[in-house]
Amino acid sequence: MTDIKCKVLVIGAGPGGYVCAIRAGQLGLDTVVVDEARAGGTCLNIGCIPSKAMIHAADEFYKMTHAATGPLGISASAPTIDLKQTVTWKDGIVERLTGGVGGLLRKAGVKMVSGRARFVDGKTVVVKGADGDTQIRADYIVIATGSAPVELPFLPFGGAVMSSTEALSLTEVPKSLAVVGGGYIGLELGTVFAKLDSKVTIVEAEDRILPLYDKALTRPVHKRLEELGVTVMTGTKAQSHEASVLTTDAGDVEAERVLVTVGRRARTQGIGIDELSLTMNGPFIRIDKMCQTSMRGIYAIGDVTGEPMLAHRAMAQGEMVAEYLAGHSVEWDKRAIPAVCFTDPDIVTCGALPGEIDGTKSAEFPFIANGRAMTTERDDGFIRVVWREADNAVVGLQGVGAGISELSAAFSLAIEMGACLEDIAATVHAHPTQSEGLQEACLKALGHALHI
Repeated sequence: MTDIKCKVLVIGAGPGGYVCAIRAGQLGLDTVVVDEARAGGTCLNIGCIPSKAMIHAADEFYKMTHAATGPLGISASAPTIDLKQTVTWKDGIVERLTGGVGGLLRKAGVKMVSGRARFVDGKTVVVKGADGDTQIRADYIVIATGSAPVELPFLPFGGAVMSSTEALSLTEVPKSLAVVGGGYIGLELGTVFAKLDSKVTIVEAEDRILPLYDKALTRPVHKRLEELGVTVMTGTKAQSHEASVLTTDAGDVEAERVLVTVGRRARTQGIGIDELSLTMNGPFIRIDKMCQTSMRGIYAIGDVTGEPMLAHRAMAQGEMVAEYLAGHSVEWDKRAIPAVCFTDPDIVTCGALPGEIDGTKSAEFPFIANGRAMTTERDDGFIRVVWREADNAVVGLQGVGAGISELSAAFSLAIEMGACLEDIAATVHAHPTQSEGLQEACLKALGHALHI
C-alpha cells in the first residue's frame, strides 16, 4: 500500500472539489485530490456542460426545420440530424474541458489520485484504485463527493429507462419519450428531444411543472412546451414501464424510452462518513459558515451539504474553504446565489421572491415591449425586480425569457453590491439589448417607466 501525507485532501474532483484543490495549491498548501472518475465531476462530464451542448444542437435543428414557416422569408430543404455525430461533438467539448481542469490542477501543484476514497478516521482515507490501495493522511479533509440521480424502485435504471446520464449519450432520437419529473433537468432534456422531433410527454406528480419556482415564471415555459407539441401531465404519478408503454394513474403513455428526473441525492454512502459520526441535516452533511462539519478539520462543500445543489455554489464554497485553510479571514456570507433553468425560455431567479420578505414590493417589465426581444422573434417573458419599500434596496431579481440566463450575473451582482432601484435605473444599459428590461423594471418600480 502506498502512503501519502499532505496538508489538504479533497475527496471529489467536481466543480467544488477541483476549485478548492486549485486554490489551495495556488496558496501554497500541499494538496491532493481524489476521484474515481475524470476531473470535472457530474457538471463537466454528464451534466451541465453536455446538456447545454445538446440544448444548443436541438435549438439549431429546430430553427432550420421551422425556418420556412416563420416570418423572416427564409426557406431551406428539410434538414436531418445525425445524433451520433452530435454526441461526438458534445463529447469533444467535455474532453477539452476535463483535460483543461487536469492541466489547471497540475499547474497549481495538486497531486491527483484515481480511485474511490473511504475514511479510516478523521485524518486518514484509503483510496482503492486500479493500481492498488493508497493511504492518504491529511491535516484537513474536504468532502466534495457531489450527488447522483434518484432512482425510483418501480422504474429502475436500465434498458429503456434512463437517467440524464444515458439520455445525454443516445445516438438515435427515440420516437417517443416519457419524462418522469417536471423539474429543470427533465424539462431541459425533454425540450431537447421534442425539438429533435421525438413525441415527448412530461409526467409530473405535483400540480404544475417546476413546482419549486414561481408560477408566473413557469407559465411561459408551459406555453412554449405546448407550442413544441409536448404533452404535459401534471398531478400524475408514473407506475411502471413495459413494451414501450409507461403506465400512470391517469392512463397509459406511449414511451419508447423513459427518462427519470425526480431529483438528486447526496453521495455520502460508501465513503465511510459513518466512521466519523458527523452531524447530518437529513440526508446532507451539516456545516457551519466556514463549511466545517461537526468534526474539527473535516469540511464539506457542494451538493453533499444540501440545497441549493448548484455547481457555482460548490465552486464558491470550495474557493472559500481553501482561503480559510490558508489562514485568510473569510466566511460564507453570500446574499444571493442565482439559479438558472435552461428551459425554453430560460428562467433566472436570484434573491427574494415577491412577498417572501415583509415590507417589499415588486414590478415587472415584459419583453413584448423590448426591441431586442422582438428582433429575435422571442418577446415572451419578463424581468421582475423585488425591492424594500423603506429604502428602495433591491432584494430580488427574477426573469423568464430566451437567453436571459446571461443576465444572471447582473442580477446577483446588483444584490451583492447592495444596489437600490435608483442605482440600476440610472445606469446606462446598451440599446438594443434584453438587459434594458432590468433598467425598465426599476424605472417602473420608481413610477416612471419609459417604454411601457
